[in-house]
Amino acid sequence: MSYAFKSTLSASLLALVIASPFMTPSSAMAAETVVRSDATQASFRSEIIDGQSIAYREAGDPSNPTVLLLHGFPTSSHMFRNLIPELAKDYHVIAPDYLGYGASDMPDAADYEYSFANTADMITQLLDLKNVGNYSVYLMDYGAPVGFRMFAEHPERVSGFIIQNGNAYEEGLKQFWDPLKAYWADPSAENGDPLRGFLGIDATKWQFTHGTQNSEAISPDNFWHVQYLLDRPGNQEVQLEMFLDYGTNVAEYPKWQALFREHQPPTLLMWGKNDHIFPADGAHPYKRDLENLEFHLLDTGHFALEEYGSEIASQMIEFLDENAKP
Repeated sequence: MSYAFKSTLSASLLALVIASPFMTPSSAMAAETVVRSDATQASFRSEIIDGQSIAYREAGDPSNPTVLLLHGFPTSSHMFRNLIPELAKDYHVIAPDYLGYGASDMPDAADYEYSFANTADMITQLLDLKNVGNYSVYLMDYGAPVGFRMFAEHPERVSGFIIQNGNAYEEGLKQFWDPLKAYWADPSAENGDPLRGFLGIDATKWQFTHGTQNSEAISPDNFWHVQYLLDRPGNQEVQLEMFLDYGTNVAEYPKWQALFREHQPPTLLMWGKNDHIFPADGAHPYKRDLENLEFHLLDTGHFALEEYGSEIASQMIEFLDENAKP
């Protein structure tokens, strides 16, 4: 070791001791280690499932009860970036990106069948790889049919639902859905191409800001993150496949409703009542089938976490403390 390097190193350690007179250099490094190993901070991981890389965020102690966070269209696990550290204090949290979204692989739509059934199967396989048995699940937008399909296959694994603007009733499919219903009935280019307009930046901004109390408080990071993903070559074809396949979920609604009545999973509903895509008309019918239901309408839009993140986190923790299985 050269004299110059030793002198620089000694000066650096001396400055640290002077700045913190009660902390030795070794204890300073130990404190730094504690901060960096904070279990509430998400790790960004991936697993290969059926030959495809599925990315996911994970935080918290795996020995604690698991909370699965299922994102909506057109975002990814990014929508849970602020919620994850709050939940991870006492829970094990997994937030995956579906194929074609976020950091997961995006196989060409001509080579892969994008569907809600396949997505649900992949997330189930991810949980199996992580040795997760029981879990509570946050369902939002596309996350609802993904999670409800998983529930239909293994209802015994679900400790409870947290539903945020996720539909399971035809009452929730209002005028907004008419162009998609036309595409379901006739999947032609004539019906599909107009739906591409929902994949541009103006539509993306609208999803995040419509119905909010203060649109200027919604971080534009959301828009750029999402639009970058939507603008990837081939992604529009992925989204059109998912738009088309969403119609298969509607046929499953009666089955899911029957399972709600049979199994009565504890449910916390936190719904942005100003959402034009999934209006509150789709929230109220859950009361018919779920007896153990906490029902909350929030004065915001589609992505309720952006304005009501702290309230949702607080309600979730209280709900999980009471209902999550060890």
